[in-house]
Amino acid sequence: MNKQLSKSIGVLMVAAVSLTPTLWAKPKAKAPEVSLSSAGKQLEAQYAKELESLKSEITRALPDLSDQRKSAYLKAREDEVAAEAALVEAQQRMGAIAKAEGLVKHATGKWIGGADKGIQQATAKLKAAKTAEERQAAEKELANWQKNREEGLAALEERQAALDKAKRDEAGAKKALKNAQDYLAQAKADTLKSVEDLDLDSLLSSDKLDAKLAKYVVLMEATPSGLAAFAQQGDEQKQIIDKTLGAEDLLVEMLVADGAAGGNYGQAMQIYQNIWKASDKISEGPLQRLALAVSLEHAVPIKQRSAVANTDAPATVDPVKRYLHFEKAFLNGELDPAFPQLSTWDYRMVVNGEEPDETLVWGRDMLRNYRPDHVTTGDYRWRYVALVRSDIRYGSQENKYDKPELQFFQNILMNGGICGRRAFIGRFILRSFGVPVIARPQRAHAALAHWTPEGWVVCLGGGWGVGWTKTQYDRDLDFLATTQAREAGPGFMPVKRAQWIGDLMGEPRVFGFQSKKKPGFWFGVSLYTQKGIIEALDSKTLAAVGEDIGEATVSKEKVEITDVAMTEDDRKISIGDDATITIPAAATSQPTKSNGKIIFMDSVLGGKQLHFSRDGGKQTFEYTFDAPEAGKYALTAKVVTPSWKQHLDLAVNGSESVASIPLPHTVGMWEMTSPVEITLTRGKNVLTFSHRSDEVTPKGFSIKEFTLVPAK
Repeated sequence: MNKQLSKSIGVLMVAAVSLTPTLWAKPKAKAPEVSLSSAGKQLEAQYAKELESLKSEITRALPDLSDQRKSAYLKAREDEVAAEAALVEAQQRMGAIAKAEGLVKHATGKWIGGADKGIQQATAKLKAAKTAEERQAAEKELANWQKNREEGLAALEERQAALDKAKRDEAGAKKALKNAQDYLAQAKADTLKSVEDLDLDSLLSSDKLDAKLAKYVVLMEATPSGLAAFAQQGDEQKQIIDKTLGAEDLLVEMLVADGAAGGNYGQAMQIYQNIWKASDKISEGPLQRLALAVSLEHAVPIKQRSAVANTDAPATVDPVKRYLHFEKAFLNGELDPAFPQLSTWDYRMVVNGEEPDETLVWGRDMLRNYRPDHVTTGDYRWRYVALVRSDIRYGSQENKYDKPELQFFQNILMNGGICGRRAFIGRFILRSFGVPVIARPQRAHAALAHWTPEGWVVCLGGGWGVGWTKTQYDRDLDFLATTQAREAGPGFMPVKRAQWIGDLMGEPRVFGFQSKKKPGFWFGVSLYTQKGIIEALDSKTLAAVGEDIGEATVSKEKVEITDVAMTEDDRKISIGDDATITIPAAATSQPTKSNGKIIFMDSVLGGKQLHFSRDGGKQTFEYTFDAPEAGKYALTAKVVTPSWKQHLDLAVNGSESVASIPLPHTVGMWEMTSPVEITLTRGKNVLTFSHRSDEVTPKGFSIKEFTLVPAK
């Protein structure tokens, strides 16, 4: 159906039809009002009539629910809300006890204990005083600490009394908490039972109304005037709308993926057809879903974030080029292995980045060159995004060095940043490899959440429940719930059908239990249906990762190092016919295995490479080899670096540093260093390398090999 539709509309267009700029809408807005011609007004009336006709037809087909069963459901829902409030109150009572205990512990420990320590130190100073001035200062310090201790004792007495009072209520508070928990559990069970008693399974499990419901919702979201404004541009646009409204399967597919951004269905289908015209590789499957995802997401243009110096760059991301970029990357095997299994809804969170397409290419190449272990790690929670904890130093002090010729994410790799910039580059690098990701900020902190085969996980922030998303699901728990329910595949459809009927009935859209809006009948049914699906799937919620580095540089968590099998060829030092010596970076005589600061890893160039980590500090690494002849040699290294002002200092045969090798800022690509001249002895030589940086904080780098060419 989709391929036939695309071809049928495609033949109507001999060239891509540019859209009138006034039709573009901002991301969260409906299409703006557009002046309609007389033909446009006729189309508007036609679409409005069709909308009302569909509403009447679908309403007649819906079951006549008894007032008694609806009232039972609404009553059960009210009881559940009351039970949730009772639980919060009971938790606050227990929280008051815990707070009182904490205040007592603070008074006895930090306050009085600190004062005792201060008194001890001041007393020692007084005894050691040799001048009147020193004695006077010590006496003053001692008096201050003694006063502080008295205040602590008074606070302790007051706090202990409050704790004793709270403790007397502890038994009652515990009982109230247990009762509230039982009350809520029963209320939830009663609500689910009341939903079951509505006997809507046959309706919500059937696809008989899908086509009509989908068409109604599209007409409603796009609005008759919005569709008319698009269609009045010409016969080609009108036929696109007509064909789209007649494509039942495609309408359903679009709405399951949450519809066109801004309700701009005309623009979405224009993009979709342009993509089909631009590619001869689309068929049913991942590429068709990808094409649709791009079309829906870019129905509202996405502002492109180009390098500041690139003043001629397009203002917005080209959706057709965005599709072609990911098509090529997918067919070349450059994306995550799970990419072809993703849904249209998932793909939307891959293709919606602000970065230029060439920056996406750079992101993949950079990570494969610089940290290939991040690409291949089996820990999906940190796959690709581990770059944030390994190399993006926390702090904004070096952001002043951002270069206008570099793209935003390249500057973050170079100069680090606080939580916002780190979350930005984390989302970018995941998108580069085709992994769905969203912004998931929390109060005073930026974070991200991304897809894994085991479910969505939060990076760099607190666990689920403390943040929100920039999606229609708003609160992060509501977003998480839809991701979990969508794992049911076709089994998720009852949720969408209930939502579509809610739209038909004019209910406010409520997509989660955390919403501040009260759900109407059908949206409430959708939420409890979704809850039942999640429970049936026994969905697990993944714990957050990177919480300790949300506003820090060094992780307290143990970072596992992937062991690599080292072969003789990986460590083989070779000498050419012209006496050129080639030393693989992995051929170290010290250290001989990864130690966290120096890591050996498989290289995208083949063989192995050595990575010197950001926190390598004074760590050194050595190479021991035989030179065929004594004399001067020009040494170069094949390196990849993310930043500038980094150096390798070289000592030869135990002497003090004899050479400093500036590491070029390669922006994540492989380059050769400028040659430096060193002197070798005939036979055994030892090269000892150390790292330093100038002006900026140390950054990591990777080395493939060293080459020593004898001077002529």
